[in-house]
Amino acid sequence: MPLKNRVALVTGASRGIGKEIALTLGRAGVRLAVSYRTSRLDAQKVVRELNAVGAEGIALASDVTDPARAKELMDGVLSHFGRLDILVNNVGSFEWKPVADSTVEEWSGVLVSNLFSVFYMSRHALPVMRAQRWGRLINLGAVGAERAFGQAKISAYSAAKAGIVAFSRALALEEARHGITVNVVNPPVLDNKELSLEEASRIADARFPVGRPATARDVAEAVKFFASEEASFVTGQVLNVSGGWML
Repeated sequence: MPLKNRVALVTGASRGIGKEIALTLGRAGVRLAVSYRTSRLDAQKVVRELNAVGAEGIALASDVTDPARAKELMDGVLSHFGRLDILVNNVGSFEWKPVADSTVEEWSGVLVSNLFSVFYMSRHALPVMRAQRWGRLINLGAVGAERAFGQAKISAYSAAKAGIVAFSRALALEEARHGITVNVVNPPVLDNKELSLEEASRIADARFPVGRPATARDVAEAVKFFASEEASFVTGQVLNVSGGWML
């Protein structure tokens, strides 16, 4: 277990991709801080699942879109574990709405949730990782973000994810000599959140050359690679976990 006893913080880890990332890292021997905003019971269930696979875990409430609470979250991780080796910025809200119909609050909310939160958490993690001379920052983007791919009705989300890529590459350059790598994992998104699961799966099967939609485990395994010792010479990279979509 090459990641045994490393400490990771996964934001928004009470469900979905964040939960699977936490469990996948836990199975690799990582000790986990699971952050959540409102889903306390779900986060506690993730901790129990971590314990069941032999991993230590704690659930910490936070709102990483608030700079002060983001700092409190980092303080909580350090108070419990005394260190932080891996930060996975997974939080990100989504609005399905044309620009002409979007309010300033909706636009700002998506940018703050997806992009500003990455800055807030990274800024608090860097002093710790610099002192250790070892760190992994892994940010969640979206397929096509490295090409600033545009898609109707998700303008703010597209802009934020493209921003994550640019931010991550710049930060990778700044922190390389401190033993810190910064990479991006791009999971795919469907273009209509109102589709039924059956409809979404049918579209996904047609869209992805591999013939199936992506799973949270697919994304989590990519995150685990970037967190590993084997990825120590990999930084500033963007990995599309897309099954060939958008090649």
